[in-house]
Amino acid sequence: MIREVLRMGDSRLLAVSRKVETFASPELLALIEDMRDTMAHLDGAGLAAPQIGVLQRVVIFGVSVNPRYPDAEDVPETVLINPVIETLGKELEEGWEGCLSVPGLRGLVPRFLRLRYRGMDQFGATIDRSVEGFHARVVQHECDHLDGILYPMRMTDMSKLGFTDVLFPGRQDSED
Repeated sequence: MIREVLRMGDSRLLAVSRKVETFASPELLALIEDMRDTMAHLDGAGLAAPQIGVLQRVVIFGVSVNPRYPDAEDVPETVLINPVIETLGKELEEGWEGCLSVPGLRGLVPRFLRLRYRGMDQFGATIDRSVEGFHARVVQHECDHLDGILYPMRMTDMSKLGFTDVLFPGRQDSED
């Protein structure tokens, strides 16, 4: 089922989410299915449970061909629950980000270039990956939602926040 995505200004997006204690439950599996449907409907690269009003530490992400991110490398479809992120080095990279909770806007956001993330999938199986580039950016962006952080809060230069159709005229992704 496609769910409504909360938009910046909704106080629920600023809350810290609760750890998931039970895996493979009908409620958790239904949540993930709704998140997948919602993300696909909106051409998202990822979605965090708080974005649909569920304050649990659940994110999904994955990109193959996506009109909102035409130059992005593939990121495997992943369900990540109770994530833990460890940065691998101090190197930062600035990149343009959008967010389904901040529709129509993009901002230049510094993120760690390389990281390791760990957590569980919906069945309780361990996930442990070391990644870099766009994959690392997506993970950091989605996991920030679990701690009540939206990408504009990570920006260092607010002059680099703007409407997608103005920043990137002619691109097909002006509707974030």
